[in-house]
Amino acid sequence: MKKSYFGTDGIRGRVGEYPITADFMLKLGWAAGRVFSLDRHPSNVLIGKDTRISGYMFESALEAGLSAAGINTQLLGPMPTPAIAYLTRTFRAQAGIVISASHNPHYDNGIKFFGPDGMKLPDEVECQIEEYIDKPMTTVDSSQIGKAARIGDAVGRYIEFCKSTIPSRMEFNGVKIVVDCAHGSTYHIAPHVFEEVGASVAAIGVQPNGLNINEGVGATKPERLAQAVLEEGADFGIALDGDGDRLIMVDHKGEIVDGDELVYIIAKSRLESGGLRGPVIGTLMSNLGLEHALEALGVEFKRAAVGDRYVMEMMLQHDSVLGGESSGHIICRDRITTGDGIVSALQVMAAMHETGKSLNELKSGMTKYPQCLVNVKVRERVNLDELEDVQALKSEIQRELGNKGRVLLRASGTEPLIRVMVEGQDADIVRAAADRLANAVSSALN
Repeated sequence: MKKSYFGTDGIRGRVGEYPITADFMLKLGWAAGRVFSLDRHPSNVLIGKDTRISGYMFESALEAGLSAAGINTQLLGPMPTPAIAYLTRTFRAQAGIVISASHNPHYDNGIKFFGPDGMKLPDEVECQIEEYIDKPMTTVDSSQIGKAARIGDAVGRYIEFCKSTIPSRMEFNGVKIVVDCAHGSTYHIAPHVFEEVGASVAAIGVQPNGLNINEGVGATKPERLAQAVLEEGADFGIALDGDGDRLIMVDHKGEIVDGDELVYIIAKSRLESGGLRGPVIGTLMSNLGLEHALEALGVEFKRAAVGDRYVMEMMLQHDSVLGGESSGHIICRDRITTGDGIVSALQVMAAMHETGKSLNELKSGMTKYPQCLVNVKVRERVNLDELEDVQALKSEIQRELGNKGRVLLRASGTEPLIRVMVEGQDADIVRAAADRLANAVSSALN
């Protein structure tokens, strides 16, 4: 099923450039409303957003389109993506809509949908929505137009849910942490969660102004958190991204702990408690060190395509409870239906509590291979298979690395980038190989 608008993570792009425009969002709201009303009438849809200034415009446009299709909307305001997935289920809504471009800058925005089960919409439903986008927009009879209401207790509901994902006996009195909310949708939630489980919290990235989301802070810029952890003398730090579905941590030495290492820590903790089921699911980008560390524990590891929806698909296929990406998308399926930075951080904290070990000690069971990722900007989608010289060089580098390394070349599903990744035992060789391949891609495109 070929889709024109939906990518690997919803619809995303630069604000003001089609399809990230107010008129398209009006039509998208109507089209989605038509599809949702096919299953149930009247239907109820939740809308949440991150802190981008354009969220106001798109929230209004989506609400109007849904109303025209006869759908009632409940507005959540700024809320993390995983919170919207959770609340969609608890409110028994037909769908949840997230207005966010995740870790992207403020000038980008996008739309993600969750179904009534709190999971990303299947491809066939996204295709149905696209079919209606291409049809003339109509309005239901005035007596059937949808109503809109704002939910006042959404934040409190989600905070309580997050705390419920670890045993209530676990208290973190005397633990000092720094929490970086990326000036995003967790700014009014994450500090309270960690304070309410007993930790002393120093918060950064909690002053959103509509334009500063992810700017120099958050999971994609953990260096600021590392600096704050050392300045505060904290036990560890937690960095979330703009929509709260990514987690990167920093230990007391100021060393960054990425998604692969966090998946390893949670997997080992689940294994020791008897809660690990099925293989652990990573992606093509997951570090070889994670695969080898899990093998040493006797845990099977499988790789999915890059993107949390593909990780989830493989988790469901193998009845797995844990999966994630190096970028920090971690899915604890025995707790929630999507990646959740706050919930994942609590699972790591639970492992620290149970073992009495620091974050630095917990991550030491896994040794990462040197990995170099280079992003090459592109103006439009490129078929990498048609770049013969690039493919030949990729094969040559893979032969040089042998079975002690990997080469990956792929187009980003969320940004106009070609991602070049090389992994191996020698950092200098890896860096040089990645640069060679990235330069070849750039030359071929220009």
